[in-house]
Amino acid sequence: MVQTSEDIRLLNEKITHASGFVTRINDELSKVIVGQQSMIERLLIGLLSNGHVLLEGVPGLAKTLAIKSLSQAVHADFSRIQFTPDLLPADVIGTMIYNQARNEFMVRKGPIFSNFILADEINRAPAKVQSALLEAMQERQVTIGDTTYRLPEPFLVLATQNPIEQEGTYPLPEAQVDRFMLKVVVDYPGKSEEQQIIRQNTLGLSSPTINAVASTNEILTAKELVRQVYLDEKVENYILDIVFATRYPDKYNLPKLKPLIGFGGSPRASINLALAAKAYAFLNNRAFVIPEDVRSISKDVLRHRIGLTYEAEAENVNVEQIINEILRVVNVP
Repeated sequence: MVQTSEDIRLLNEKITHASGFVTRINDELSKVIVGQQSMIERLLIGLLSNGHVLLEGVPGLAKTLAIKSLSQAVHADFSRIQFTPDLLPADVIGTMIYNQARNEFMVRKGPIFSNFILADEINRAPAKVQSALLEAMQERQVTIGDTTYRLPEPFLVLATQNPIEQEGTYPLPEAQVDRFMLKVVVDYPGKSEEQQIIRQNTLGLSSPTINAVASTNEILTAKELVRQVYLDEKVENYILDIVFATRYPDKYNLPKLKPLIGFGGSPRASINLALAAKAYAFLNNRAFVIPEDVRSISKDVLRHRIGLTYEAEAENVNVEQIINEILRVVNVP
């Protein structure tokens, strides 16, 4: 659908009016989270574009705290599932139980029936549990017994995983990781930020209270507006070029990447890159996507969708370097 400049101006006004809750959420999260603005921004992008988020980082970087605080800032149901090797699928989605008094089986719904699901250390659960969760993420429904139940809206899975431990972990298969819209690598805070963290945690002050400052209706309205953000055909083609360069690097003047890439991004990568760019534009109070929006979110959308060959590992080439090279060479509209 072709949008006129007047359509975009009117949409811009709607976005400015509807995005007020973003500032309120950021203000609430800043009470307990020092720095990590990029991580918070990615969590909001997932929330606004209906995409699940996987946070990866060493322990102690406020991954769990950020997710929990976000759920508290939005007036919605929240469930935390601590993944362990002895977890069963029924512990996540629910099961049928026998009611002796009524002489019948009844459904007991699991913690997945919430708006926000914190899947803590998802790589600690066995494959069956991971599959049950990831199927629910994709289909947004759960079947217990003979009945299928729709999951509530908004429904967002925010998972964390620890990359440094191998003992007692079950790494997520590539096909299942692909269900996550974004894979966000959380880095250490800066020195001044860490100094502030020390002061906050050693002065003996009570922990700040996170208030619910956004409603689910505001989130659902914002999600509708994100879908309407204008994506020009030139920017659309830029997204396609980036994704296709991960599949056929030799066709994009990147022949040296061909032996390093085992497989590239699927069509899901293109869809999610477009949606994430729209959400990024919304967060910046814009009714249209610019190439910089695409570039800003590319690594988070693509880093878990590019498979490296043994040759890449032998040469110590990582996914970040490959994405950087693609972004450097692909023509920007």
